[in-house]
Amino acid sequence: MIRNDVDRNDRSTIFSDVEAVLLRDPAARTKIEVVLAYPGLHALWMHRVAHRLWKRGSRLTARLVSAIARRLTGIEIHPAATIGRRLFIDHGMGIVIGETAVVGDDVTLYHGVTLGGTSLEKKKRHPTVGNRVTIGAGAKILGDILIGDDSRIGANSVVVRDVPPNSVVIGIPGQVVRRTIPHTIHDAPDLHHEQMPDVVGQRVRELSARVAELEVAIAHLSANHKDKLPADDGR
Repeated sequence: MIRNDVDRNDRSTIFSDVEAVLLRDPAARTKIEVVLAYPGLHALWMHRVAHRLWKRGSRLTARLVSAIARRLTGIEIHPAATIGRRLFIDHGMGIVIGETAVVGDDVTLYHGVTLGGTSLEKKKRHPTVGNRVTIGAGAKILGDILIGDDSRIGANSVVVRDVPPNSVVIGIPGQVVRRTIPHTIHDAPDLHHEQMPDVVGQRVRELSARVAELEVAIAHLSANHKDKLPADDGR
């Protein structure tokens, strides 16, 4: 279940954001390093400020805060987007999160991810991402679709349809290629978005095996056909 966005930029929320980075990034060494040197965290905190301004009706100021965050971090989050707790943006450069996007708790986004829209109508037109979802580098999640809890989206995938919970998705357009073991909120983060099945390679191997079988069958038929031909008597 996806919660409402974080309304209070209180101390516990800030601490949980820092702890999320330490938990999910082995390169993070200290809390002070995370606070000072992680642009994904800075973009998240600035979004919280912009979002509160947006909800209070200060739309222009909210957009200006968002624009400043984009300039400083390379991460663009629309101030109206709904962001859950402990979002971890790793590296972050090039990430875009659209106006009506909803992001659940404990989500991990790698650089180049887009949560984009597919409509010009003023309605819900961006994705809803469930809890504990990992989205690989360069992936594009487009339209008013739902990415189920605990799913993993492979790098450079383009997802335009709903994804069930505990799924692995790869490809263009994104296809569910495997269901994973169900996770719960108490499980450790599943960041192994690199462990994706090679669907194309598997299909090529299947086709190669089928071709080999057909070659054997053709050779067998050809041999039988030669055996049934009348013998050449030399006339």
